[in-house]
Formats: sequence, structure tokens, C-alpha cells
Amino acid sequence: MRAIIFAAGLGTRLRPITDSIPKALVPIKGHPLLEIAILRLKAAGCVDIIVNIHHFGEQIIDFLRANDHFGINIQISDERDLLLDTGGGLKKAEWFLKEEPFLVTNADALTNLDLRQFYQTHLQNDALATLAVRQRESSRYFLFNPAGELCGWRNEKTGETRLSRDEPDLKPWCFSGIHAISPQIFDFFPAEASVFSIIDTYLNAAVNEWVLAYPHNEDIWMDVGKIPQLEKAEGVLEAVLPQ
Repeated sequence: MRAIIFAAGLGTRLRPITDSIPKALVPIKGHPLLEIAILRLKAAGCVDIIVNIHHFGEQIIDFLRANDHFGINIQISDERDLLLDTGGGLKKAEWFLKEEPFLVTNADALTNLDLRQFYQTHLQNDALATLAVRQRESSRYFLFNPAGELCGWRNEKTGETRLSRDEPDLKPWCFSGIHAISPQIFDFFPAEASVFSIIDTYLNAAVNEWVLAYPHNEDIWMDVGKIPQLEKAEGVLEAVLPQ
């Protein structure tokens, strides 16, 4: 099992903390977010991980080296010259990810989602991508049909709606920032673009391919991208860290 951790974000919502460290190294009870993500992937059976870097990227390189890469194969996808967004970040890391289905997670998504089960479900369904989703308040939603197939996307603030399939009874689900993706996804990436969102790719692919929902309402999940959420995260850390 391979994985990519998105750790390149600027962390603007966590300033002033991120004025001196990257968001991925912001600690919760002494455990940097990146460490938590790595340990969870490792516990799920993942021994090959690539981490993209941008903001204070050299600190992440030093952190991994100081921890002996947590005893597994951890590579760096260097975006310090240009932040590539989610789709562009995957495209740059294609060399590492293209051989088998892989996991994707954001460093600031704190959850106890069973990653091994999530990955196995993706394999069993033979989907192009499987997206962890929840029922929660947000400004943007994926739209799925009753069979759990991606059909569109909606921005609640602007009213913008994009449909891959015009089907009835579409249900909005909020994305948790955790994906399982088959390597065929790279066939859907724009040939010329280097900076683009994976959301665009999913919507284009979903016209003919299975991009499936994986609801996990019962799990702990937190976006720790804002300072008030860091304190709340301390209360769930024990349930999130592998035992």
C-alpha cells in the first residue's frame, strides 16, 4: 500500500503559529500533524509514503530525517518553487504512485477512520476513486446519487453547481480530505497543466467512471486548520493515534 500526504499548504488560517513552521508540523500534545498522519498510515499497513512540501519545506525534510523516516520508505515531492494544488501535486508524484491503488490524506485531517478497511473497500468496488465523506456543515459539497456514485459538486455560497451526470435525488456529502485512488486517474489529468484541483478531475472522470462515496459519520473527524480547533483536537488525540 502506498500513500501521499498533502503537507504543502501555507497554513494561513493557523497564523501566527505558521509564521515560523509549516502547518504539517503544528503539534497536538507534542505530536506534529505529519507524525500523526504517518503513524496512522503505517499502522494500516502502508510502508511507502510520499509527502509534498512547499511552505518551510526544509523543516519537514529535517523532521523526517531526525525521526529516521519512521522506519519506512518516505519520499519527498518538492513543490517549494511552485505550489501545485491537489491535482498538480498528484501529477508531480505520479512516478511514485502509478503502480497500484494508493491512499491520499491531508496532514490536517484528524480522524480515526479505519484506513485499511477504507482501502480494501476501494479495491473490492473496483472504483476509479473512493472519497471519504460525512454529513456536516460546509460551503462546498459533492453530490452523489443513491448508489453512492459521484454526479456533481455544489458551492453553497455562490450557488455554482457542476454536474457530471444529470440525475434525480442527488444527496450532498462533505468531503473529508481522504481518498483511495486507482492509478488510472492519471489518464484523466490535463496534459499541459501543472497546477489544478483534483476536484476538476473527479468531475470530468465521473461522467463515465465510478467515483464512489464512503460515508463515515460514526468516525471522529476534525479539520485542524484553525487555531480554535487545535485545543479541541487534544481531546480526541488518544482515539486517533494508533495504539
